[in-house]
Amino acid sequence: MPVQPDPARPSLFTWEFAADPYPAYAWLREHEPVHRTTLPSGVEAWLVTRYADARQALADSRLSKNPVHHSAHAHRTGRVGIPGERQANLMTHLLNIDPPDHTRLRRLVSKAFTPRRVAAFEPRVQQLTDRLIDGFAARGSADLIHEFAFPLPIYAICDLLGVPAEDQDDFRDWAGMMIRHGGGQRGGVGRAVKRMRSYLAELIHRKRADLGDDLISGLIRASDHGEHLTENEAAAMAFILLFAGFETTVNLIGNGTYALLRNPGQRALLQDSIARGETGLLETGIEELLRYDGPVELATWRFATSPLTIGGVEIPVGDPVLVVLAAADRDPARFADENTLDLARTDNPHLGFGHGIHYCIGAPLARLEGRAALATLLTRLPDLQLAESPENLRWRGGLIMRGLRELPVEFTPENAEKKPV
Repeated sequence: MPVQPDPARPSLFTWEFAADPYPAYAWLREHEPVHRTTLPSGVEAWLVTRYADARQALADSRLSKNPVHHSAHAHRTGRVGIPGERQANLMTHLLNIDPPDHTRLRRLVSKAFTPRRVAAFEPRVQQLTDRLIDGFAARGSADLIHEFAFPLPIYAICDLLGVPAEDQDDFRDWAGMMIRHGGGQRGGVGRAVKRMRSYLAELIHRKRADLGDDLISGLIRASDHGEHLTENEAAAMAFILLFAGFETTVNLIGNGTYALLRNPGQRALLQDSIARGETGLLETGIEELLRYDGPVELATWRFATSPLTIGGVEIPVGDPVLVVLAAADRDPARFADENTLDLARTDNPHLGFGHGIHYCIGAPLARLEGRAALATLLTRLPDLQLAESPENLRWRGGLIMRGLRELPVEFTPENAEKKPV
């Protein structure tokens, strides 16, 4: 006799789920913490929702990042991974490889994200932040996603990579297509990836003749000094740093601002702390926003290379495993008052940037941009408020990332006469 579906099991991947997935994840944590499901793409995968299981899975070497351990057809057609990356020869990046190649490439790229280099980049991030706010501060209203959260990390990562200023708006357009900001056709993602690949190949060629102090020049130097970095690897690394390095920060700023607007008591505490020149609450607050409604809902694809058990469930060879960071970071077995935003939370080993050897390499830059964005918004636009009811806001469709399509806000227009010339 066939097993009847549990009527209490929540529906996943609907628009209602996208708006607030946390009740569904709470049900899965309690009843089916390692849950096999069919994704919207048709791929069957395991969802891991408890904190302890998630932390184990993220560090388990039997879960490979390389799609070769799954279906080549699924990857080629964009059902797993980033659409178009295989056709554009952009496969050899940190999200798709395992040691020893992962170790070699991460060592090269990590030089761009040292604490010293990120700290040196802070004035530029602040300059970009103020310039973008200048564009709408006197108007009294804005869409904080399209006018602020989206362009800030694009321009920052372009500067870090060494993309000339005159080309950065092209990158902004391609990035918008890649995350389908306007709900465009999926084929547009592949086209944007191909255009970006062609541009990166040309930029690498130009920089070989005129090396600078940017990340792409650093990758070229490493290749020239025997680190065996091919042009495809250099292009793929630049591509994934842009793709993964900007969308995470877009959502950190967007989700974080939205959470503060929905929690006025916490927002007031943060504003008072910033006004006093303190940094502690801002730093713990960024970590709490990463936990509470983080930018990455599910960790990127992993594939079982040998049989393994997660949370008492056997995972067959070749099966995809998706660790649900959003569910793990609200696990009451690990976090007290898991559904409460507490910017002063200090016991907070969240998984918002992952765990293990694939921990987000750009996390220091994302944190810097998040701190600058939120502190400057709350200082320059102190009465910032939502211009639309929360139930009317739309969240972007997609499997890995979690972010708003738009965030309309209102505020008292900034007096241009009081600003320094």
